[in-house]
Amino acid sequence: MGENFNEGQMRAIEHFKGPALVLAGPGSGKTRVITYRTKYLIEQHKVDPSNILVITFTKAAAMEMKQRFVNMTDRKYMTVSFGTFHAVFFGILRHAYGYSADNIIKEEQRNRFLKEEISHMDLEIEDEAEFIQNITGEISRVKNERRNILEYEAFSCDSKSFRKLYQKYDNLLRRQNQIDFDDMLVYTYELLSQRKDILRAWQNKFQFILIDETQDMNQLQYDIVKLLAAPNNNLFMVGDDDQSIYRFRGAKPEIMLGFERDYPGAKRILLDVNYRSRKQIVDAAIKVINHNDDRFVKEIKASRAEGQPVITAVFDNQKDEYDCMIEKILYYHKQGGKYSDIAVLCRTNRQPGAFAEKLMEYNIPFQMRDAIPNLYDHWIAKHVMVYLKLGKGSNRRSDLLQILNKPVRYISRECLEDEIISWDVMLMYYEEKPWMCDRIETLQHDLKMLKNMNPYGAIHYIRHVIGYEQYLRDYALDHKLKVEELLDVLEEIQESAKGYDTLEEWKKHIEEYTENLEKQQRDREKQDGVILCTMHSSKGLEFPIVFIPEANEGITPYQKAVLKEEIEEERRLFYVAMTRAKELLYVFSIKERFHKAMDVSRFVDEFLQSDELQKKNMKK
Repeated sequence: MGENFNEGQMRAIEHFKGPALVLAGPGSGKTRVITYRTKYLIEQHKVDPSNILVITFTKAAAMEMKQRFVNMTDRKYMTVSFGTFHAVFFGILRHAYGYSADNIIKEEQRNRFLKEEISHMDLEIEDEAEFIQNITGEISRVKNERRNILEYEAFSCDSKSFRKLYQKYDNLLRRQNQIDFDDMLVYTYELLSQRKDILRAWQNKFQFILIDETQDMNQLQYDIVKLLAAPNNNLFMVGDDDQSIYRFRGAKPEIMLGFERDYPGAKRILLDVNYRSRKQIVDAAIKVINHNDDRFVKEIKASRAEGQPVITAVFDNQKDEYDCMIEKILYYHKQGGKYSDIAVLCRTNRQPGAFAEKLMEYNIPFQMRDAIPNLYDHWIAKHVMVYLKLGKGSNRRSDLLQILNKPVRYISRECLEDEIISWDVMLMYYEEKPWMCDRIETLQHDLKMLKNMNPYGAIHYIRHVIGYEQYLRDYALDHKLKVEELLDVLEEIQESAKGYDTLEEWKKHIEEYTENLEKQQRDREKQDGVILCTMHSSKGLEFPIVFIPEANEGITPYQKAVLKEEIEEERRLFYVAMTRAKELLYVFSIKERFHKAMDVSRFVDEFLQSDELQKKNMKK
């Protein structure tokens, strides 16, 4: 073919008819394999290009793959179909029902509707945007898993409220003859299942189906693809079960693991050469992923020569960890390296915000792959700020109402009649209830106490004396949230306030940070900058140098992960992060965070075990 391919790649490219499962490890050249196999089908087996369908997960990936194919074939086979699941399935619905883009509900319209409906319900919500995001995610899950809404147990709110929201949203779509992205899957499955004539027409159209990133498929997508591929089953599935990291979206490695059961006699092909990373990085990553039980066992080899070992270190605290990272970034840049060669991969989308502050301090530019949430926009931060504002003398009713019953004091809004707070009026309202007067006087006293405190001390007082921390514990319990997540936000806010003598100084810092964060968001990809992103959004990317900070228990694996399948998913996520590195991989841990002792992540121990020489490299 005029190209250099290894044995596994050639087997995949030359596969003709019948089902095939291609296990493509990180950096194994799977995109090349898919495009060249498509070309091979056309040129060697005289398959009509219009009978080939290539499906990938994102619009960008589909366009990139199509462009690669078009360039390598000199635009000769333009009728090959490249698209995402949603684009392909919407095409089927468009032919059947005459749908157009106008029939797809806009995200803003959906959110606006849900916001309106939520406002009429008796729900205690601190962060409306987050709540709507959780609700829409759960609606998506119900549809994709074809769950019975009447039996479904919700986690975003109580099940009765969720069912009410779900049904109102469903009625809106039907009323307006609209569908959402999940309906595209549900309706396509129903159509193809019920109309055999339509199914046969599409089976004749798509005689060869190639799927990229198979490990990211959900059950409904897989069920539709199985319908389309029958009866010939020329189904070419490319993916890596070890990189299945989207269980929260319905993706399960079990789909890949069960492929050979669904298609007895399917050919299994392993792309076992990693062309991306140095040998030490590949070997370390394999050591980690080998601890998972539910996977295809693979021997992955590195094509590149040996480099430096994975560099590990344990620091006393986050400050020391960040100082070391800054030092290494500045040194690399001073040696002529680009900032954008370096990626900092974090387990959660909140972690990069703290390091972004450090980069700003040293005027190091950065790019954000994810929208980093501003810590100071969090509802907990807003409550803290209101307390401090009232402590400094604010007498606005609107301010007091925000924290009036946080913690619960059972003080009625009705005792605050005017826009200006009158403590005397409040006391008069409860004059026949001395216990309520005591609560109002205690609140007034607490706010006066805050007046002369520095921000750090004031937040400590709000947490432990006023009782705001207990409020968060009760809130987490009522809303089925992990209390640790809320307390971590509060800890981070308090830690941020350390070193500022006055509220004004701290607020100035917050304003500068917010301004810089927004600027970076606007200017991303316009400048050379250190890449900040989550492990999830790093998938499919590669960088010469990768830092994984805070590789600690409770962070990676995340504290929510308890069950065996959850821990295995966390391990896959760590594996993905490790295999983004081409030349150098730094994995750092800390001994304490927010005054709490931290354990090094089990994943670090897994790639260091049986390697005593490497263990000696660990800084204590």
